[in-house]
Parts: sequence; structure tokens; C-alpha cells
Amino acid sequence: MDDELKKSNILIVDDNTANIVLLESILENEGYEEFSSTTDPRTVLSLCQEEEFDLILLDIRMPHMSGLEVMEQLAKQFPADYYLPIIVLTAQLDKQTREQSLALGAKDFLTKPFQHWEALLRIHNQLETRYFYKRQMARGDFFEREVARRTEEIRSVQLEVVRRLGVAGEFRDNETGAHIVRMSKISEVIARGAGLDEKMCELILYSSTMHDVGKIGIPDDVLLKPGKLNEEEWEIMKSHVEIGPQIIGDYPADIIWMGSVIARSHHEKWDGSGYPEGLKGESIPIAARIAAISDVFDALLSNRPYKDPWPLEKALELMKENSGKHFDPTLLDVFFGCLDEILEIRAALPD
Repeated sequence: MDDELKKSNILIVDDNTANIVLLESILENEGYEEFSSTTDPRTVLSLCQEEEFDLILLDIRMPHMSGLEVMEQLAKQFPADYYLPIIVLTAQLDKQTREQSLALGAKDFLTKPFQHWEALLRIHNQLETRYFYKRQMARGDFFEREVARRTEEIRSVQLEVVRRLGVAGEFRDNETGAHIVRMSKISEVIARGAGLDEKMCELILYSSTMHDVGKIGIPDDVLLKPGKLNEEEWEIMKSHVEIGPQIIGDYPADIIWMGSVIARSHHEKWDGSGYPEGLKGESIPIAARIAAISDVFDALLSNRPYKDPWPLEKALELMKENSGKHFDPTLLDVFFGCLDEILEIRAALPD
């Protein structure tokens, strides 16, 4: 550690050149490598802004600016928990000076005229404390980065599990599962266009992938039927919005909560004719209203066991016809305003 201390960066501030020369000589003879000095206390703040010092040896009585005023400046420059030791150089030992110095951040005093051994010991002690402070800060920064890395890693795994759960449901009636990726990205575009905040947009992006996870519980003879469903089969098909939240569960995490909301309500309609609850207008959660638009649009353009892909013009016409019926008209306007970006998503993620 002594070798490390000898590399410490020390600043000497004294208007008396003889004192500076003496202190520099003491430091150099002891093997200290990094030290600088100034006779003008007005330059201390700028010097500390330009480089990092480990110790300041600061005279109190100086022209233009006192050592106390210098410490006031430094106290404003650095946060309260920043440890920069200051040893006050003074021939004044009165109580008021000592009290003011300590209150402004001084850690020790060196009385003029000072002894070499005393100067070195006081300097060494303060540099040792500074050394351990820097080590602790470095350790704290390392652990903070490590916690952030692990947190992001866990989050990435969680998001991937969520996405894979969505793909599992989509694979029941879609060969590639690309629909859920497109649908989730389109949902995010609409959410951003609607002015939702960053967190909400991200939640919609990831949780909307689970919108049809309830299809896992629908029998193949219903889910994959190439023709129109009869009344009984349609009731079974509609139950996927009840099954979905059961699969997703109620774990207290935003993405799980949002996924459950979208899975249950993405077939509600603006005019109240949807299912399972017949919610109407803004009583339908906005995430579900957004998912309804992106899901229907992408499904119309996708191949399904019961239909061929629709031409784009026909799909857009149906979307317009259902403004204020199936879809929130304000959000549908956002959809059309973002159409170029939405079509780019579809082009980049084909089935």
C-alpha cells in the first residue's frame, strides 16, 4: 500500500514560496511522485476541476482568498460524501480558526513551522484514508455494475420466457409464430404514437406477445378447423381469453399483469359487442385496445387454416369500416398515421 500512496496526487497551496519548496522537498525525499503547487488560492477550484487530487495541503492566511474561502468553494464543487482530505497549514491555533476549518472539511492541521516527521506522518495518515475510500468506491462501482448486469440478464431471460410463451400459443395455428412478434412491435408503434410513456410502451411491446397464449387450451379440431366454426365451437374458441390469464397467472410483476389484461381483453370492442365482458369504449384497457388493432390488422394479412391472406387494400378498408365499432377511433387514427412504419415491420418479419 505504501507504494500506492507514493503515487498519490498532492496539491500544495501556500502564498509563501519557501513553504512550498520545503514541502515539495519533504515529499520528494520520501519518494512521492505526483505533487504540484500554487501560490494563488484563486486557482484551486479550477485545478481541482481539471484533475483529481488525493490530498490538499492548504494555507489559511493568504491574499486574495483565505483557505477557509477555498474550502467553501470546494464544498460546493463536490458532493457531501466525496472524501478529499485537506490538511490545513497554519501558524494560528486559535479555537475559531480550528472550528471553522473542521466545519468546512479540514481533516487535520499542520502547525508552522512544521517538523519533517510530523508532516510526513500526517500526510501518510490522510492518504491512507483516501486510499481506502477510493478502494471502497471502486468496489461499490464494481458491485453496482455487477448488480446492473445481473439484473439486466435476469430481465432478458424473463422477457425471452414471456416471448417464448407467446410463441407457444401462436404455434398452434401459425407455422412460424412471426405473427406475435409483428403484432407486439406494431402495438409498441401505436403506443408510442398515442403518446404513452416509455415504461408503458415497453410493457405493451413484451406483454402483448402473450395475447393468444390461451389458444394452448383450445382443442385442435376447433383451433385448426379449416371452415367456419359452429355456435358450440365458437364458444369454445372464445374461451381462450379466459384460459390465457389462467396460464399467465397473477405473479406481482408489471409484465405479467399487463399480459393478463391484454390476453383477457384484446377481443373487447369499442361499441361493447366484444367478449368476454362486453366492455365498451374507454372501459376497455388501453393496452387491450391497442392490441386489438395490431392483432386484427396483422391477422388479416396472415395465412390461417380458415382463410388466405387478405390484400393490403382490403384489410385497410375493413379497419376503416370498424372505426368506432371494433376499434377505438382515436387509436385507429394513430395506426394510420404510423402505417409506413407498421408496413416496414411486416416486411422485415415475414412468415
